[in-house]
Parts: sequence; C-alpha cells; structure tokens
Amino acid sequence: TALSAILARMIRSTLLEVLNEDYIRTARAKGLRESAVVIHHALRNASLPIITILGLQLGTLLGGAVITEIIFAWPGIGQMTIESIQRRDYPVVQACILLISLSYVLVNTFTDILYGWLDPRVRYSV
Repeated sequence: TALSAILARMIRSTLLEVLNEDYIRTARAKGLRESAVVIHHALRNASLPIITILGLQLGTLLGGAVITEIIFAWPGIGQMTIESIQRRDYPVVQACILLISLSYVLVNTFTDILYGWLDPRVRYSV
C-alpha cells in the first residue's frame, strides 16, 4: 500500500502539471469530452514518469517478497535464497540471485521499450 500511495501521488502531480499545457487547452477548445482529454492526451503524456516509478518499485517489491515469504512461511525464491545461504549452498544462492537480477533487468528493458512506444522522441537513433 505504501508503494501505491507513492504511485498515486506521482500520477496526480504529473497529471496536474500536464493539464496546464497548451495542447490540453486546445483539445478542450475543440469540444472533446473531459474524459477523452484526460485519457487520450494528458495521461499519455504524463505516463513516462509514472512508468519510471513503476519500474523502480519492482526492486522494492522483490525485496519485500523475501520478507513476506519468510514471515508467512510461503515457499518461493526468497525463502529458498535465505535457506540456501544458511545451508551454505552457494550454487543455489548464485542461481537465485541470478534469477532475481535477470527479472529486474528484463523489467527495466521492458520499461525502456515502453518509453519508445509511448514517446517517439525517446527512441534510439543511429
């Protein structure tokens, strides 16, 4: 819930910032409904900071999953990592860390691809 509060605050602040732009005023002057203005114009242009926060929060969620698995005795990669550390089973520890790191890298890569799809100015050019 703490992460959702941060995300909600970020969505609100970026939308308030974007809603004061000239192209939003133009969309309203053309007679678009307020919901269309917010969804199609404002939210799309405010989405980059929101996606950044979501991508960064994944690391926090992965760390919190380890604690949750230990407290509630749920089987998972976090609990397996802790048990492997206690048993000094280093190959399993390495595999768990590699899997967690790989998932974090994949989410960040997906975030970068999403940037390019949402905002063509961010695309890589050679």
